[in-house]
Amino acid sequence: MKSVKPKKFLGQHFLKDLKIAQDIADTVDACPNIPVLEVGPGMGVMTQFLIQKDRPVKVVEIDYESVAYLKEAFPALQGNILEQDFLKMDLREVFGGSSFVLTGNYPYNISSQIFFKMLDYKELIPCCTGMIQKEVAERIAAGPGSKTYGILSVLIQAWYHVDYLFTVHEHVFNPPPKVKSAVIRMTRNATESLGCDEALFKKIVKTCFNQRRKTLRNSIKPLFAEADQRRQQKGEAVKDHSVFLQNEIFNKRPEQLSVTDFIALTNAVTQELS
Repeated sequence: MKSVKPKKFLGQHFLKDLKIAQDIADTVDACPNIPVLEVGPGMGVMTQFLIQKDRPVKVVEIDYESVAYLKEAFPALQGNILEQDFLKMDLREVFGGSSFVLTGNYPYNISSQIFFKMLDYKELIPCCTGMIQKEVAERIAAGPGSKTYGILSVLIQAWYHVDYLFTVHEHVFNPPPKVKSAVIRMTRNATESLGCDEALFKKIVKTCFNQRRKTLRNSIKPLFAEADQRRQQKGEAVKDHSVFLQNEIFNKRPEQLSVTDFIALTNAVTQELS
C-alpha cells in the first residue's frame, strides 16, 4: 500500500509514534458513549485506535490521497470518511444533530479556525481533544495575567474547561515541524448563557486584545465611535462617554481581565450604548 506524502500547503505533519497516537486517541474517553469525529486523519495513525472503541467514528479529510489510503487501509470506515473541508461543514449534519467528541492531530495552520468553529457548535460538542502547536495550546490554557492569555483563552474558557495534557516533541513526526506540539482537552463547562450580548462580548474581547498594549480606555473607544456614527446617521444626538470611560476598569489592559470581567464589561458597554 502506497504511503501518503505529507503536503506542506495542507500543514500536514504525520505522527509516527504509535504510543503517542494511542494516548491522544484515549483522550476522547473523557466523554464516553457518544460518537467521535476526527479531523485530518492522514494515514490513520490515530484512527486505528479510535475505531477500536465501542462508539461510532467518522473522519473528515480534505486530502484526496489520504482519503484513498484510508479507504484501502480501514474497511471498517466504509461510509464514514467525509471528503470535505471541515471549516465549511455544517456540523449538525455529521451525526444527525447528535452530540459528538471532536478530535484530531489538527493542521497547525488552521487550528485556531477549527476552535472558533467548535465554539459556533458548542451545544453539539461537549468535548474537544487533540494535538496542536504547543504555543497555541498554552494560549488556550492561559489564565489572566499571563503573556499568552488572549482572544482564544477568553472565548474558549467562557464555555470550556481546558486541560493542557502533555507536550509532544518534533522528532516523532514526518516531516518534523519546527515547533513543539501539545495535546489538550476542552470539556464543556456548566455555562448555558453568558448573561450578556454574546456577539458584543466576542467583539470586545477581539478589539481589546488586538491592541493589547493599550489600556481598555484607548482600545474600546472605536466601539463608541462606531455607535456615535450610527446615531448621527439616524439624526440622533451623540452621547458623551467621557464619564463612563473614567471607570477604574478602563485603566487596565486586556490580559488583566478574567472571563467574568469581560462579561461585566460587555454589560456595562451595552448599557452605555443603549
